[in-house]
Amino acid sequence: MSLNPNKKTVGVIAAMASEIDALKASLPNAEEEIISGVTYVYGELPSCNLVIAQCGIGKVFAAMCAQTMILRFHPDHLLNIGVGGSLTPKLNIADVCIATAVVQHDLDTTGLGDPMGMVSGINVVEFPCAEEITARLCEGAEKLGVHFEQGIIASGDQFISDADVKKRLVDSFRAIVCEMEGGAIGHVCYVNQVPFAILRAVSDNGDENAQRAYEDALDRASDVAIQIAKQYLGI
Repeated sequence: MSLNPNKKTVGVIAAMASEIDALKASLPNAEEEIISGVTYVYGELPSCNLVIAQCGIGKVFAAMCAQTMILRFHPDHLLNIGVGGSLTPKLNIADVCIATAVVQHDLDTTGLGDPMGMVSGINVVEFPCAEEITARLCEGAEKLGVHFEQGIIASGDQFISDADVKKRLVDSFRAIVCEMEGGAIGHVCYVNQVPFAILRAVSDNGDENAQRAYEDALDRASDVAIQIAKQYLGI
């Protein structure tokens, strides 16, 4: 592994190839290392060292990837990009949510008297994103003319395509976007004391029409997320 010890290291994680491949292509003279089936692509940019990984879909893959990246490459901070479902009329297709915090909406020990989404042992519901990183992502979105909102992103091992479930996520967590990885990455970063940020471009509205919208808008929304990440990284 050859990273410049005099530069900060940024880790970028996405679940799917459409959300990350164009970013990999922007990294010159990249090297690769495969760990537990995940390929970590790394190299040096003028602004920083960069490590990129496609983790796979869902919270377990996301957590495995984030923990491995932290232990192997020691990033100064992590950025998780990709697409998600809008839970608010303020965000339409290809608009962006830059998270203030992430939650895991499918963690449920309410039968023991806990609040919905609480991670037992550390007793946390919301994992806060790093304000400095999110501010820079917001600046990048503004420069690109992309409409964005800041708010809570809710993660769970479920593709949301039901208006009633959508309402529950809003009522329970005040979430404005749903997806399947950010909460797990936030959880891993929190326990490892690594600053992180989560960005999602809207691919659907989390309702009964979500599947068709997602299939139609995936590439477009992914490109928006990648463009903001490039702006952030100075590519």
